[in-house]
Amino acid sequence: MDDSVEVPNYFICPISLQIMKDPVTTISGITYERQSIERWLFTDHNTTCPLTNQPLPKDSHLTPNHTLRRLIQAWCTLNSLNGFERFPTPRAPLDHSNVLNLLHDLTIPHLQLKTLKLISAFASDSESNRRCMVRAGLPSSLIHLIISINLNDYQAVHHESLHVLHSLKVSTDDLKPLVAENHDLIEALTLILQHASSSSSSSSSRGNNGDVIITTTCLVLKSIFEVASEKLFERLKVEFFEALISVLRRGTSQQVIKAVLHVLLESCPYGRNRTKIVDAGAVPVLVELELTLPEKRTTELVFGVLDHLCSCADGRAQFLDHAAGIAIVSKRILRVSPGADDRAVTILSSVCKYSATNDVLQEMLRVGAVSKLCFLLQANCSNYVRERTRWILKVHSGVWKKSPCINAYLLTRYP
Repeated sequence: MDDSVEVPNYFICPISLQIMKDPVTTISGITYERQSIERWLFTDHNTTCPLTNQPLPKDSHLTPNHTLRRLIQAWCTLNSLNGFERFPTPRAPLDHSNVLNLLHDLTIPHLQLKTLKLISAFASDSESNRRCMVRAGLPSSLIHLIISINLNDYQAVHHESLHVLHSLKVSTDDLKPLVAENHDLIEALTLILQHASSSSSSSSSRGNNGDVIITTTCLVLKSIFEVASEKLFERLKVEFFEALISVLRRGTSQQVIKAVLHVLLESCPYGRNRTKIVDAGAVPVLVELELTLPEKRTTELVFGVLDHLCSCADGRAQFLDHAAGIAIVSKRILRVSPGADDRAVTILSSVCKYSATNDVLQEMLRVGAVSKLCFLLQANCSNYVRERTRWILKVHSGVWKKSPCINAYLLTRYP
């Protein structure tokens, strides 16, 4: 693109400062790129015109500026040698009748995949299309497809339905009545995760596709569990948690890992889920994950889940059986965040309260956990963390203060 060519000012979106491809005019009379003004209104939830500061209603009508778009296209054609390519004419926005026709086509088996791809294209065009489809009831139809059709016979339909459901970015208010107690949907998503994980190792191309499916499924699950009911949490099966743990074991992206950890953390307080998560093999996988020194937020989530799992006997046993369990939790104290410190101290508190054998106490000395707890008291930590740390040091000071591995002054000063 030739920087010496001057682009007319009225071709430039006031928000993105880029040449407009789909210019729309607001009720304030200012023209913007559709994607930019929709993000301003619907994603960022602003209520005024960016340029004039005049009020814009939440459902403000955006009028396509066809004349300006044709002028921009013609100008780009004239300046094609300077690197300004003519962009295609955008599709007209959907209206309610258009969406109803798409919903009808979704009920016809041989049209389902084609219709889903068309819906996906419309969803990627604009926020107004996505909102129109949500209002017309598309999420409910997609969930019905995911639950009702056979995964083995209609894999592509299953996966495309899931992709579209995620791309719609359904609000929590719209999503909750559809999924809050929908255990059949959880069963279907469990099967999708199991199938994608088992098939991804068969070839590199299918493996890449499997990663995409796993990513989409985990992100959809995260959205579901943000609005799920207590009944749904209490009906979760070990197989569901095994599927999630297999995702963590694969070592996929941080985005997917955090989504899975969110689901596990939301599930822990309900029913026998902690025992089910332990039985699914979560504890050693979480410790191994933390050994990779992940992002700060990932560590906070890992420690949050471990805190819950170490509150039950089997979870503590698996944590202590792992050679790096106590060491990695201790190492991360004062290196991540106050939230991580809080969870780490609670984990060590559970260990010291219920599993404080001499071997465990000596290991805490060897890996530096006791020293870290002493240093934590000198830091600016919360009252809860301070009191819990004092309790740990006080209750076992008789063992630790005799050790040459730690300065007895620290133990006698703080408890």
